[in-house]
Amino acid sequence: MRTIAITNQKGGVAKTTTAVNLGACLAEHGKRVLLVDLDPQANLTSWLGFGKEEDYKSVYDVLVNETPMAEVLRAFTIDTLWVAPSVVELAGVERLLANEAGRDSVLKRKLDGLTEGYDYILFDCPPSLGVITINALTAAREVFIPVETKILALNGLVTLTHTIQAVRDRLNPALEITGIIACMYDGRTNLSREVLDKLRGRFGGKVFNTVIRENVRLAECPISELPIHLYAPGSAGAKDYESLAVEVIGSEKTDTGADADKDQ
Repeated sequence: MRTIAITNQKGGVAKTTTAVNLGACLAEHGKRVLLVDLDPQANLTSWLGFGKEEDYKSVYDVLVNETPMAEVLRAFTIDTLWVAPSVVELAGVERLLANEAGRDSVLKRKLDGLTEGYDYILFDCPPSLGVITINALTAAREVFIPVETKILALNGLVTLTHTIQAVRDRLNPALEITGIIACMYDGRTNLSREVLDKLRGRFGGKVFNTVIRENVRLAECPISELPIHLYAPGSAGAKDYESLAVEVIGSEKTDTGADADKDQ
């Protein structure tokens, strides 16, 4: 099983877009995928058509109450894709957990209680480095970082990598950045090409070969309540996320953390 935190403290860099569409493409390849929406904005939850009820159990109940993770899971129309939904109340979790012992590993403890076997658990993290993101980094073995290929996009990466290193040193020695995803790429502009070159120069093989191109269909996709490969299967966005999923699956054979998880 691969547990992957999709994170970047900057908003609007395609974290949720990546979680939804990468997760859906992995599921279409027969992988058992759980998407955990950890963002109080609940964009992943609403994108996939959940959260319309006035009262439903969510990740908030898992983190704050004694609700087992299995009780909040919702099945999507793709047979091997499940969602742990979010609610706006999740924004108050940091205050509620402030004085709780082991507050940084609550999510990890709750995931230990899952009896279903998943090939992938993807955490869609909020655009901050608060207690919710720290919980995701403590529970995950891998980190994927979506990066907008625009000006200033690289500035926050230093802070994020320092936070990941701190979590690794203090809470989760197995944690590793295993993928950086260049998003909103426009190959017609010098800026996108320069940012991509800088990413590859700094992070080398951690940068996926696949880039996620700017795409109108991808931008309008959330209103459909479908992932891009079902909403617009011929679009550039669908092709890019399918390519990314193939690349991620291909890395299963060489990724130490994934192989170690499979052996457990």
